Amino acid sequence: MIKKLSTDENRIPKALKLSELDFPSPFYEGLQYNAPARGVWNIVHTGMLIPESHQVYVCAQGCLRGVILTAAEMNDMERMSWVALRESDMWNGEMEKRVIEGTAHIIEKLKERIESKEDTSLKLPKCILIYLSCMHMFEGCDFQMITDELSAMYPGISFVECYMIPTMRKTMSPDAMMKISLYEAVKKQEVDDDLVALVGSNLPFDKESDVCELIKMSGKRIWDIADCETYEDYLKLGTAPLMISYLAVADAACRQMERRFDNKWERMLIRFDEEKLDADLVTLGKKLGLDNSSEDENDAVQAFLDKSKREAYGALDKARAVIGDTPIMIDYTAFPYIIELAELLTKHGFNVTRLYSDGFPADERDSFERLRELKPDIEVYPTNEPSMRFAANGNNDDEGAVVKTLAIGQKAAYFVNTSYFVDIVEGGGMYGYSAVRKLAEMMIDAYENPKDTKKVISHKGFGCESCL
Repeated sequence: MIKKLSTDENRIPKALKLSELDFPSPFYEGLQYNAPARGVWNIVHTGMLIPESHQVYVCAQGCLRGVILTAAEMNDMERMSWVALRESDMWNGEMEKRVIEGTAHIIEKLKERIESKEDTSLKLPKCILIYLSCMHMFEGCDFQMITDELSAMYPGISFVECYMIPTMRKTMSPDAMMKISLYEAVKKQEVDDDLVALVGSNLPFDKESDVCELIKMSGKRIWDIADCETYEDYLKLGTAPLMISYLAVADAACRQMERRFDNKWERMLIRFDEEKLDADLVTLGKKLGLDNSSEDENDAVQAFLDKSKREAYGALDKARAVIGDTPIMIDYTAFPYIIELAELLTKHGFNVTRLYSDGFPADERDSFERLRELKPDIEVYPTNEPSMRFAANGNNDDEGAVVKTLAIGQKAAYFVNTSYFVDIVEGGGMYGYSAVRKLAEMMIDAYENPKDTKKVISHKGFGCESCL
């Protein structure tokens, strides 16, 4: 019997409550939906961080559309080229040859434009990022042979292996693979003991963050790829004896650099658990030579922590007085550890009612157990479940009236359909108690000043230039 389907039926996935959540992976992973919140960076945005670099994408024309549009929206089309693959390339045995000849053709055309002075601002790139696609992986393409031959042909250019292979995401995420490629051209150099490298973030590191303040207290300088204006500035990463990373997605890249440079790597993830945050900052203080062993003197790091905590928690109390019991929704693109953030806000009296995430970091379990005791009825929704495409219908009470809500993160703002949201991605470059203080200030601003949600979240790459 044929049944007429009603489009009015509620097809949104049933929310899981914290009390019934299977931590850390509560949802089935299958066919995925991507909400139209575009602030998270992709491989094109990340590759553009290398100064004086050029990107070459070698893939099918359908795949080229997205990356080309990203570069166009960034107003950076001059830094991108492509080689379109043909069906015959899959069986004619010339896959590597096509990459080499296509890339060489692009370089020669750039040379012609420079020599003709068609564009006086144009320079030959010092680094070329070559992106191979799924087709090359299926073919077993020899990437090393490609870069070796191109390096011999153009010794003044560094060629970096990059990948656009979403079909392989079960082994390593595209973002993690791109983080490896981002630093691949850097070589070990003579050590500069006064330099500390902040790595792994797409966004500029907040120079007022707790980590940066401790580095400044030690008298050392900071290397941040977002501050690099030349390729030579970028290569100075190879002189830093200490690297610090904020995001777990950079772990694989940092492990490789630690082996290549024979330096030290400190993993300081963006946490909101006070005990873990304190431990990381104290450890960093010791590595920077700031630990004070004299009983007659105040510990400089502890004094800094005490001051930072007072400011952070004071700012939260101020925000709570303004925001009151307004429902708060948080998504994973805003911060990696949103359960810890939800616990912190709940302890300070905020009304956190909903989380949007497809899974959680395993080392967030302690916070999860505590939050489940504090507020077991917090709802958790996936973000990539296909039926979530019906979810952006607002937040209403039992009588159908619209409830003012405050979202933290672009995806939460989209799914809740609210104009009141904190526009932030990947922690916004912030870290520590200064991040708590600044987030509290951003929450007040978001609560008092509505945004044009559709316009804001449609811009690709939070913090990047956009032609929209």
